[in-house]
Amino acid sequence: MKRLFRDLLRSGFVQRALGVLAAEYLRLVWYTNRFSYQPHDVYGIVEPLMPAIFVFWHGQHFMTPFIKTKESYRAKVLISRHRDGEFNAIAAERLGIGTIRGSGDHGGAFHRKGGVGAFLEMVRALEDGCNMATTADVPKRARVAGLGAIMLARETGRPIIPFAMVTSRFIRLKNWDSTTINLPFGRGAVVGIEPVYVPPDADAATMEKLRQHVEELLNEATRRAYAAVGRPEAALG
Repeated sequence: MKRLFRDLLRSGFVQRALGVLAAEYLRLVWYTNRFSYQPHDVYGIVEPLMPAIFVFWHGQHFMTPFIKTKESYRAKVLISRHRDGEFNAIAAERLGIGTIRGSGDHGGAFHRKGGVGAFLEMVRALEDGCNMATTADVPKRARVAGLGAIMLARETGRPIIPFAMVTSRFIRLKNWDSTTINLPFGRGAVVGIEPVYVPPDADAATMEKLRQHVEELLNEATRRAYAAVGRPEAALG
């Protein structure tokens, strides 16, 4: 019975249905939460920097498609090839975000998980004027930024924009990334602090320093975002 249920969840029909339902639910959450922005003119600041590499923590990703507030903002998101990523990809595309499938982990599984191909696709997307969005943390190591976005920024010269997007009402799962399921009828906040640039000749030490800086910015953005919606105790890290 367990195997039958697992196979059912993996079927294309169920994955598509879950993706559509997820997208429409998130649309409801977006429309029923009152969002604030820090800085208040964040789009005026970020727009001249586009195309950019937008990064956020894993588990806090559900609302991120809604940072695209104009049709003219072209965007793609990196989503895992794992079966759990399938309905996420369907939901993202229904919300107007293109997808690139592969791993953001630049460890030993990078080649096996399609990481090289995905990296080259992200480079081409940025060169074509399309924003890229991706989780910052290393898979199974929540709130530890990886080198993926740093490498992408070094290769393309595009800035990294770390940000947090939260709601005051949510359910938080007890899994490795503390997945946050946002709920409707509350307050929301989008917080970014500063762009991060990676020199094209950055060596390993420089890249590690910038990796730590991105991690610090994401943690600080998360703290500020939860404080802005009146839930400072909800910040992680």
